[in-house]
Amino acid sequence: MSYRTRAKGCILTVALSLVAVATPGIALADGPPTTIDYPAFLDAGTLSLNGTAAIEPQSQVLRLTGGGYRQEGSAWAGQQIDLTRSFDTTFRAYLHAGTNRADGIAFLVQSAGPLALGSWGGGLGYRGIRQSVAVELDDYPNPGDPAGDHVGVVLRGNPDYHLATAPTGTPLYGNPFSVRVAYDAPTHGLTVYVNGDQPTLSTTVDLAGEVGPRAWAGFTGATGSVTSTQDILSWSLTS
Repeated sequence: MSYRTRAKGCILTVALSLVAVATPGIALADGPPTTIDYPAFLDAGTLSLNGTAAIEPQSQVLRLTGGGYRQEGSAWAGQQIDLTRSFDTTFRAYLHAGTNRADGIAFLVQSAGPLALGSWGGGLGYRGIRQSVAVELDDYPNPGDPAGDHVGVVLRGNPDYHLATAPTGTPLYGNPFSVRVAYDAPTHGLTVYVNGDQPTLSTTVDLAGEVGPRAWAGFTGATGSVTSTQDILSWSLTS
């Protein structure tokens, strides 16, 4: 059994398409667009790495957890993004090795800062990061989780409660998978795509209202009493 610091499941961050409306009182930015592009992780570059997160130079991946017990890692891009703008992000992830599947990964936008790191186990490395919205990819059925592998949207660093969940339709453990997140600022819509062009999950969330107008984007991952190696193979984001 894999435990959260307060019980919750395995999470992987999945391909998402997000759409958001600007919050009243938060001005839309006029500045240049943001571009993040890691076709491979040759080095850390401007990434802020915390906990067990590290760059593996031989395999050229961002490794959030390395197969040990009770690990948590986070990685944040050095350039903040403007959440009053639309954005589109894609990444490939690979959850493998270890003793079994657990606990999962998440894609986050958060305003707590580049050192932000949550708890191990079902906390998926983001529990306790209150100024955040997480898209989790969860492959371990902790109490309160849906049955089977799922994608979830979680507010305020509390993985015990989901804004929305849906089955991924594809195994999250054992083979690389692709995720897309597209956020459209005018509508607050959020759509998740995992390994394909058909929506996996759709909901609405005001990212700027939940997190603030500017945020760090990146990933978290964790293990508990069951382990796996959890890698991000590539990542791009434009806004």
